[in-house]
Amino acid sequence: MYKRLRKGALLSALCILLITVLAGCSILQKKDVLKEAQTEEALADVDTKLNLLEEYIEQVYLHDVDADKLKEGIYKGFIAGLDDPYSAYYTVEETKLMNESNSGQYSGIGALLNQNRETGAISVVRVYADSPAEEAGLRAGDIFLKVGDRELTSEDDLSEVVTHIKGEEGTEVTLTMYRTSEEKEFEVTATRRKLEVETVTAEMKADNIGYLVLSEFDQVSYDQFKQGVEDLESQGMTSLIVDLRGNPGGSLQIVADILDRMLPEGLTVYMEDRDGKKTEFTSDKETEFTKPLVVLVDGNSASASEIFAGAIQDYGQGTIMGTKTYGKGVVQEIFPLKDGSSLKLTIAEYFTPKGRSVEKEGITPDVEVKYEYNEANPDQDNQLDAAIAFLQNEQNK
Repeated sequence: MYKRLRKGALLSALCILLITVLAGCSILQKKDVLKEAQTEEALADVDTKLNLLEEYIEQVYLHDVDADKLKEGIYKGFIAGLDDPYSAYYTVEETKLMNESNSGQYSGIGALLNQNRETGAISVVRVYADSPAEEAGLRAGDIFLKVGDRELTSEDDLSEVVTHIKGEEGTEVTLTMYRTSEEKEFEVTATRRKLEVETVTAEMKADNIGYLVLSEFDQVSYDQFKQGVEDLESQGMTSLIVDLRGNPGGSLQIVADILDRMLPEGLTVYMEDRDGKKTEFTSDKETEFTKPLVVLVDGNSASASEIFAGAIQDYGQGTIMGTKTYGKGVVQEIFPLKDGSSLKLTIAEYFTPKGRSVEKEGITPDVEVKYEYNEANPDQDNQLDAAIAFLQNEQNK
């Protein structure tokens, strides 16, 4: 009996081995056929090479293939080949979510994000009050490691990551974060809901000094900015602080409209495309802010924020205070495609009224004030305190 069992087991093992060998031979044969079909000259053609890659996938790839994802990956990789951190391809769903965000209304978690130019790390710049992000315990400075099961790398585009954080109202998103101040990794779950972004908040400080925080330049920002300044003026404002710290930018047209509200008649910003063609934005003489003004900036003030600060600085219309800005001096345009997807490309470089480029240079403040965290009083803001003291001194002259 033992001998018969042993003999049966041996035969079974030999059969399994034979099947394995045959399967291995089949895969090797497929590889050989694909290899023999190649020539260096033929592979210089993009379509030929893509067809070959597709053949390899069909013949030997282990897992199931989502054809739509494969195609989207080709488009994304094609644009990634530009090696431009600001150009990207967006899927239909990503385009829809991006358009919602730019309108000032979207379904998400209520956090403003920024991407480090050098490392590619994406972090929280501001958490909006009474938002899912605040309820989940997120704080400014927290760094994103994963969105759901998607592990983030330095190659990820900020706008694309944001579209994955947003989503249908009532759905949950799990975020894996790293908090530098505590040197710890942690996970939170936030429930998305409809949000109307309040990009401008305004309040009166001591000695009738108006304080206006502008968090981004969205479609709703001009009306909110205009209303904020008017509300402060109705309360007897004698000077103003515009806080652009952590503001990643936004619409070029919106910042140009806001500068029209602040500056005298003249050029506010211009851009040049690759052919040297200029597009100019100007302010008229209908409105001008003539009271003492401080603009607060930091290393996360980028793009449209730098346009604003640069124009104010060039005209001598106010004092720029804080630390050097991010240094994003190029303009992107979104090109909608008829299938609902879209393409974002860098199309021009912008310049301040005096012709300064801020690309990789940033705006250097007139008065440098570095932020100093006060462990005994975390709510203390030494940069804002310095701006208030500066304007109080101006009023006493």
